[in-house]
Amino acid sequence: MVTINDNFQKLPGSYLFSEIAKRVAAYKESNPSAQIIRMGIGDVTLPLCDAVIKAMHKAVDEMANQSTFRGYGPEQGYKFLIDTIIKNDFEPRGVSLESDEVFISDGAKSDTGNIGDILGLGNIVAVTDPVYPVYVDTNVMAGRAGDLLADGRWSKIVYLPCTAENGFVPELPKEKVDVIYLCFPNNPTGTTLTKSQLAEWVKYALANDALILFDAAYEAFIQEADVPHSIYEIEGAKKCAIEFRSFSKTAGFTGTRCGLSIIPKSVLATNEKGEKVQLNKLWNRRQCTKFNGTAYVIQRAAEAVYSEEGKRQVKDMIDYYITNAKIIRNGLEAAGYTVFGGKNSPYVWAKTPDGMDSWSFFDYLLKEKNIVATPGVGFGVSGEGYIRFSALGDKDATIEAMKRLG
Repeated sequence: MVTINDNFQKLPGSYLFSEIAKRVAAYKESNPSAQIIRMGIGDVTLPLCDAVIKAMHKAVDEMANQSTFRGYGPEQGYKFLIDTIIKNDFEPRGVSLESDEVFISDGAKSDTGNIGDILGLGNIVAVTDPVYPVYVDTNVMAGRAGDLLADGRWSKIVYLPCTAENGFVPELPKEKVDVIYLCFPNNPTGTTLTKSQLAEWVKYALANDALILFDAAYEAFIQEADVPHSIYEIEGAKKCAIEFRSFSKTAGFTGTRCGLSIIPKSVLATNEKGEKVQLNKLWNRRQCTKFNGTAYVIQRAAEAVYSEEGKRQVKDMIDYYITNAKIIRNGLEAAGYTVFGGKNSPYVWAKTPDGMDSWSFFDYLLKEKNIVATPGVGFGVSGEGYIRFSALGDKDATIEAMKRLG
């Protein structure tokens, strides 16, 4: 008899953004003339920049010529892209990496979800709260989370609240943990850590033989000097941290899919014999077995992001979204809302008014203002009473949304 992985049945009925889509579709069906402004899911709206499109066209032409055609590529990614990333994203920040410490993938969501394949089921996992749902759900699927409790938390996961009361800076775990997920600039709150604050986490991980899984998907939006773009800017991090990056928000690759993971060979974990093992080797083995590499055309497109033309055009895109975030912050504050984030991130985190719960305010925005945002409780218990606005939409629509709220 075929059996299933029962951990999947422990998951709530639907993924957060699927539930949002369902509610919006139902409202739209009943109100077909409603002019809905979508500020929920963090999808980009600007098209790919010219430098990227040119590189993609050139790569497509290469695929049409026998002498330049590419078949299976390296599962780890093409060296031309890896070396370009190291040269542009890390070396200027004083971070040295070897080519075989960088792995190109189809996005940070995949990598943050799949990294658990190489980690033991007995590890105690800590997450910030609120948190990007993928971190929790994939550990539920693997069997590390335990059981869902009445308060919405999982019995074996350690939660690190990030709230207005602690300035959205998570406290170090009071109990022993093995794996820590950190995302800064943060999704969903849009807040950041300074270099000294992040250094405390590296210090903790080194002292407690823990692993930090650092999601830097939004680093391109950082505007302030004291906010680290990479955890490897912190001394010692190459011994205790894996970093994930993405071209999705940076350069609009949500539809073309390209990301990367950095796994230094100095990051070690222990096997059942008590021996130290390189996680780099395990991830390489995992990718060679389960992943067939990111498409050549896409990797050439990602390489173009770092051309002089590409850098200018991508910066214009980032500036566009950061301007949207400022419009949202100013609009919400003018309307009397308490807001956070949006300065180094495309997300603005707002307190719901009059003590409304997150889903009630979501429904109010949808039905009364025809605005779609993301209920904070969907990101965890500490997200209750908050709502997330995405600045990745159209500027005119963003201005209109703030007028409706004002």
